Amino acid sequence: MKTRYYPDRTTVETAIQHDDPLLVLVSFDGAELLVSNIDDAIEHHILLKHLCIPETKIDTFFRLVVNRSGADWTFVCPSDYKGIPDRARRIETYYNDGVGIIASALTQAGLAGNIRIPRRYRRHLDALKD
Repeated sequence: MKTRYYPDRTTVETAIQHDDPLLVLVSFDGAELLVSNIDDAIEHHILLKHLCIPETKIDTFFRLVVNRSGADWTFVCPSDYKGIPDRARRIETYYNDGVGIIASALTQAGLAGNIRIPRRYRRHLDALKD
């Protein structure tokens, strides 16, 4: 897994020591991890821009805010995820893929913790229950 830090690794490691929240992006294939102190990047789109990745690539990453208490997953399933036309199956696949890929990436980066989906991002999951 390739890990990129913004603005640099030392700044991010200092943020981790202080338990500052981190913005984390994990590529859908688990090959790339992007990490920044939330105060340096503000939001996921801006982190991409700082790392010279087109902002339009946001839908190729799982988006998280991480600290010692765990990882809050911004659960937004792209409508074209893996080319799956059935909405329920697409969301279920996205969820299953995300749990495995995110957990692996966070563990490899030494950021392991519980993965949570905040209430405001549960609408896709709640739709599966209906």
